[in-house]
Amino acid sequence: MRMITLVEDSPGNADCGYEHGLSLYVETERHRLLIDSGASEMFIDNARVLGVDLEQVDTVVLSHGHYDHGGGLKAFSEKNPDAAIYVRPSAAAEYYHLKSDGEKYIGIDKDILRLPQVVIADREMAVDEELFLFSDITGSKYPSKGNRELKRREGGVFVQDSFDHEQCLVVTQGDRRTLLSGCAHNGIFNILDRYRELFGGMPDIVVSGFHLMQREDYTNEDIKMIESIAEALAETGAIFYTGHCTGQAAYGIMKPIMGERLRPIHSGDVLME
Repeated sequence: MRMITLVEDSPGNADCGYEHGLSLYVETERHRLLIDSGASEMFIDNARVLGVDLEQVDTVVLSHGHYDHGGGLKAFSEKNPDAAIYVRPSAAAEYYHLKSDGEKYIGIDKDILRLPQVVIADREMAVDEELFLFSDITGSKYPSKGNRELKRREGGVFVQDSFDHEQCLVVTQGDRRTLLSGCAHNGIFNILDRYRELFGGMPDIVVSGFHLMQREDYTNEDIKMIESIAEALAETGAIFYTGHCTGQAAYGIMKPIMGERLRPIHSGDVLME
């Protein structure tokens, strides 16, 4: 399997741009995949630099309905109108970040769901023998403090986002499985519990943000929680690639604990080939 970070928050390849967002390109034996599309068309420019032909992509997965993951989808659809785009039914709901200085709309363009290539994904969905999508993630292990500010507007009223628009992709290649998530808003351990329910055991590789980034400094309690997360992830035996909403500060806390089981992603990086 080949995997390239088309765009991410931090610089990697000097010839590639970077922005607050995430987009991954994955090649399997059967597929050419796009996982998310960043916040803008930047991933398209980076793909050109990296020699990735987006017109050959046959499958797109939108991890959840936030702009920094689906901002480039309309531009992609103009370039490639044939690739199936898998989204959750609630992907185009009205999502907001409520901050002390006001509210910010963080949802995707609603026209995306009107594209003829869009496929509404079920809570469990086998695309074929290689690709499996799942959502319906529950549990409350290690909840993200950042989620508290993320809301959904329903009938003119803000309610807490349940992140039912979040979905994960499992790629099977031989006897190895890779789990891909966007931000793991529902919690990486709750996602892993759902994976265990479906597949048993743990995946070999996980590529996901952990949503540990926050505007204020970490408290001692926050640091202890991040250390506990790192210790528990290390015990799974999986290799974790992370970036984007994890934040560099959290990564710096986790890395000494997880060692080679934790690896960074940056814009333009080749993760696997």
